Amino acid sequence: MNIQPVVPLPLTQDLLLVSRTIVPVIQRPLSGSSDVIGIGDINPTVFLVPRSNGRLQLGAGPTLVIPSATDTQLGSQRWSAGPAGVAVYSQGPLVAGMLVNNIWSFAGQAGSPVNALLIQPFINYNLAAGWYLITSPIITSDWTAVGGKGWTVPIGGGFGRLFRIGRQPFNASLQAFWNAARPTFLGEQLQGEVTIRAQLQALFPVGR
Repeated sequence: MNIQPVVPLPLTQDLLLVSRTIVPVIQRPLSGSSDVIGIGDINPTVFLVPRSNGRLQLGAGPTLVIPSATDTQLGSQRWSAGPAGVAVYSQGPLVAGMLVNNIWSFAGQAGSPVNALLIQPFINYNLAAGWYLITSPIITSDWTAVGGKGWTVPIGGGFGRLFRIGRQPFNASLQAFWNAARPTFLGEQLQGEVTIRAQLQALFPVGR
């Protein structure tokens, strides 16, 4: 489970600062023993986004991975950082874009060196009554994997809906993906064939 607050802060009339922090809560099943449950490595990212009246919005900034895992099996045990970028295009009922980052470890003696890519394209097509169709696969690559066996490439999508409880707006979605490529280690698959992602967001519009 990811707890993921996204907060936009206006710096000037022409520049927006958007912070996005991922706090993962992980349950890792272990064969023959109790599951490991705890918090993984926290990943804050900051984007500087020039304000634009056009259909295309661009942002860029740094991303950081903090070795905050409560168990060594739930994190990298390394400090990592790298560049991040985001692009969003909107026209009519269509909203599409992509988030990209790559991180490298720079501190910490335990664990293995980190060199990892994340690409998250997303497409939303808005329908009537707050419903929408969505696909937002999270494509990753572990560049340290031998023989290019570190890729995860999901294919799929789902649907979602904007709604209110009282005066509070929410956004909920459900997606399913088939993992066309999965990372392997010593011939063993490290991930299942199917990923299901459920998401619930509480929305706090700026200026409310």
